[in-house]
Parts: sequence; structure tokens; C-alpha cells
Amino acid sequence: MAILSMPVLDPKIVEQLIPQRKPIVMVDSLLGYQEDSVIAGLIISNNSIFVKDAYFQECGVIEHMAQSVALFTGYQYFLKDQPAPMGYIGAIKQLAITRLPRVGEQMVTTATILHEIMGVTLVDVVTKIEDEIIAFGQMKTVIANS
Repeated sequence: MAILSMPVLDPKIVEQLIPQRKPIVMVDSLLGYQEDSVIAGLIISNNSIFVKDAYFQECGVIEHMAQSVALFTGYQYFLKDQPAPMGYIGAIKQLAITRLPRVGEQMVTTATILHEIMGVTLVDVVTKIEDEIIAFGQMKTVIANS
């Protein structure tokens, strides 16, 4: 079983742990992993498809949160020497975005697994910039059938 040393700051390695590909990759670092949580990061780049007028838009924040969950699942599959599965956002509940990130800022998202069964994962997600919470809510993701 392969294990990566934390943190994983090489975006090319992180990209191998998720099914998304550029230009839709919205995580660039794996900052921590435990059996029930993951911490993922993204430095906002000016060339992101979700940047408008130097601000990362709401849809990008949500996609970053979802890909943080995908990174959790992808790392689980990596530990089993299997490719990251494709998945979908099944539901978003009580989501709040209090401010938009600016180009150059790093979002850090912690996804805490509440339930995981039969390819469905329910998580609490909290996104911060430094110590400021900028987004939070619950998300349900579903692994696509192969």
C-alpha cells in the first residue's frame, strides 16, 4: 500500500488523486488526511475559469468544496492502488458563502465525513482563508457507477 507524506503540495500529484482534469481542477494541495476527514487547498489563480474581476466566484468555491471531498475519496482509492472514481454532487444543504476569495489567496477546506455508505458520502465542509471562515455547509457526493 502506497502512502503519501503529508502535506502533498505538488499539484501534479494532487491531480492524479481526483477524476477532474484541467481546466476544472479546483484543488492543488492535500494538506491532511485522516480516516474521517481531509484538508485540501487551492491558491486562486488569475487564469482560473471561475475568476471574474479578480474574485473567485461562488460556483468555483462550491466546486472546490466538492473536489475536496473527491480528494478524500481519491486518496482512499490511491491507498488501494486504484484510480480515483468519477463522482457527482448529490445535494448541498445549508451552504453559506460569506465572501469571495481574491486572486492570490489560498482557500483551505476541511471536509469531515459524517456518513459514508455504498458510494454516497455526506460531509460537513468548512472553507477558510487564513483564520477566516468564508464558506460552510453540508454536501452529499455520489460515486458514479462503473
